[in-house]
Amino acid sequence: MWRVNAVIVSYGVVNTGIMQRFCTCSCYYTDNIFLEQYKLHVRFTSEEQFQTDYRQILQSLGCATDAQYNAVLKKIHAEVERRRNLEAQSAERKSIIKETYKPLHQHVYSLQESFLAPEFVEIVKYSLEDGASEEGLLQLITTEAGRTLYRTWLMLYAPSVYRFPVFTQDFCKDLVEELEHFERSEAQKGRPNTMNNYGRSSSSGPQSRSNKTPNAATFRKEMSVSTQILLNELGFDEDFIAPLRELYLKPISSLLYPDCGGKWLDSHKAFAVKYTLNEDLELSYHYDNAEVTLNVSLGKDFADGNLYFGDMRQVPLSETECVEVEHRVSEAVLHRGQHMHGALPITSGCRWNLVLWMRASRQRNRLCPMCNRAPRLQPSTGYGDGFTEEDTGLCVLT
Repeated sequence: MWRVNAVIVSYGVVNTGIMQRFCTCSCYYTDNIFLEQYKLHVRFTSEEQFQTDYRQILQSLGCATDAQYNAVLKKIHAEVERRRNLEAQSAERKSIIKETYKPLHQHVYSLQESFLAPEFVEIVKYSLEDGASEEGLLQLITTEAGRTLYRTWLMLYAPSVYRFPVFTQDFCKDLVEELEHFERSEAQKGRPNTMNNYGRSSSSGPQSRSNKTPNAATFRKEMSVSTQILLNELGFDEDFIAPLRELYLKPISSLLYPDCGGKWLDSHKAFAVKYTLNEDLELSYHYDNAEVTLNVSLGKDFADGNLYFGDMRQVPLSETECVEVEHRVSEAVLHRGQHMHGALPITSGCRWNLVLWMRASRQRNRLCPMCNRAPRLQPSTGYGDGFTEEDTGLCVLT
């Protein structure tokens, strides 16, 4: 049960549990499999299909012998099996962590309004007012060039890309200490896998309007960072992430993103990521498996590592330019999940980010954002990938 001591709660009745049965699109088990050796993303439904679609392509990339081809098949079968077992393994890790891990800062696991920046609370309060509108909320915006319209709490950098304070500096410090305490512990941890997509990538990064070219890899791993912590496994979902989404972020998203499900956000996936020097430092051009994404810079001390945004994923790269957004500690960048973006490498220090993918089943039940087809659903535990068993005429259980 949520225990948020917040004035925001008084504005409405809050649903405190998962009332729907969430699902995963079956494309998760077949699509976007990355063959790192050949820098190729593939789809695999059967060995016959794979041979027809990819044997000649692989030969042109250096996979010339039967032994090399069979090694590829072995890796793909192992990856498909890993994905099918991922949910059960995650649940097992969560149970073990709950039993064995002793937190450093227990208080950070339950959202309190004292954790939040006062400016953020004011933005949310406005969004909950009778008669609140997108136009009214946009009166809080300052443009990238610094032209103040009314206040400076919300920053607009690119179409529908906003930056604003979310947490206090003190809370960010405590949360980073908790994450690093967990990282150092002997508790089991879910780790990124190089054959799985973080969102979905583009073939390259476009030219930046600041005359910098993002050094994006031609093809990308799941998460080009040194550490990823799945926050539901660590115990943040129920009392921190869920109320943050429902009580604070959904009112804002309902005004800023009404066309992509911002009003109907009903599930999420949250994780913390860490960038450090001399390790995997960069997250290349991609879009997220989300309707709306929140990305908060938690700290610590670092240099560079700005985010960059292009256009929506439907726009060809040849017609795209990028805008860089400085990522400041305690501030968040809010954007559409389907907005192409990436992260430039840091040049010194260490940076932790909290990333929250927010999903709207009413939106994605019509079209899976990852395979661009009507989703074919498979039952899942928890929030799955944000699909629900609804009789829309488009979603079919398999």
